Amino acid sequence: MTQHADAAVGGTEQVRRARFAIASVFTVHGAVTGSFATRVPWIQDHAGVSAGQLGLALAFPTIGASVAMPLAGRISHRFGARTALRGLLALWTLALVLPALAPNLPALCAALFVYGATAGMSDVAMNALGVEVENRLDKSIMSGLHGMWSVGALTGSAAGTVAAHLGTDARLHHSVAALMLTVLGLAACRNVLDPRRGPDEEPPPRFTLPPRSALVIGAVGFCAVFAEGASLDWSAVYLRDVLDGSDGLAAASTTAFALMMAVARIAGDRIVDRFGAVRTVRTGGVLATAGGLLVVTAPAPAAAMCGFGLLGLGVAVVVPLAFAAAGRGGPNPSQAIAGVATITYTSGLIAPSAIGSLAEATSLVVSFGVVTVLAFGLVLGADVLRAGDRRAASAPAGGAAAAKSPARG
Repeated sequence: MTQHADAAVGGTEQVRRARFAIASVFTVHGAVTGSFATRVPWIQDHAGVSAGQLGLALAFPTIGASVAMPLAGRISHRFGARTALRGLLALWTLALVLPALAPNLPALCAALFVYGATAGMSDVAMNALGVEVENRLDKSIMSGLHGMWSVGALTGSAAGTVAAHLGTDARLHHSVAALMLTVLGLAACRNVLDPRRGPDEEPPPRFTLPPRSALVIGAVGFCAVFAEGASLDWSAVYLRDVLDGSDGLAAASTTAFALMMAVARIAGDRIVDRFGAVRTVRTGGVLATAGGLLVVTAPAPAAAMCGFGLLGLGVAVVVPLAFAAAGRGGPNPSQAIAGVATITYTSGLIAPSAIGSLAEATSLVVSFGVVTVLAFGLVLGADVLRAGDRRAASAPAGGAAAAKSPARG
């Protein structure tokens, strides 16, 4: 084997290890979220807050993430992508302990702000490195990575459910979980890529508005995340209150939505590689729109459940593809991904309350009519992902290779 062949094999093996490593990072990140979500009732009782006060406190993770995410690019530039991810992921896993320690509402809001800030910065860092691996493999992996995040969230929530069932103090549960996830996260970060930037590259500013390309891509992500948040939080209520479904059927509708999202994300990479990001998102928008129409016209719970399943199937891969397009659409992937992430986080924050407010003023049927319109926005807006679409942008004679950075870690 020639020296060049040895180097090629070594580089390929490094990228394969990096793919497994970044998938593990996504899984750890999701596990923190799942671990926290299952103990929210315990945290509410420990802090002595009402339902309304808890709702206020639960806005602070998104506020913290939105404020801190623009910093991720500068941190990665200053310390290097691998070191930055290692540190930010460790801060996120350790931040899991904070909410359970909060004795009152102000402390809980502060803890959740830090929890959200570390979540957002590590989210940007891991998505940027996920895009880097995807570029080097020259095939879609972002949907699968987000699928692994869902696997982690499911694992964390399962462990949290067991802990809650056993009556375990959440301070103990989250301390043990944080320690284990920190160790796993640090181990996973050992093999992630460490792309080196050019010596003359300017560091990104501490705070800046997202680039215009990120705003446009983020608008598509906004539509998908709004539909996701509305369906996850309101599908069970819709079946119970609008269609007189039983509690079991109502819960099953949420499960159907989440299951279709998870399945679509795991399988999404093969579909994207075959059909491209634009066609995939446009087709997903058609499915989501059909699902929304089925929900608002459903005469019985079974039809509405099918509609929610189609919504989950249609929106599942949009956010991973939006991150991928942002990461490939400009000279500063972290900054662009931070912009898209800020928009999608905001959408996830406002969707449940917006649906509730609109339902109070009109009806839940009207609220999901709005969701259906936003789902159709995916059909109209899919073209904005063309700049990051590997199939659309591919060119013969090594065009893809020429677009990659010459400096590799």
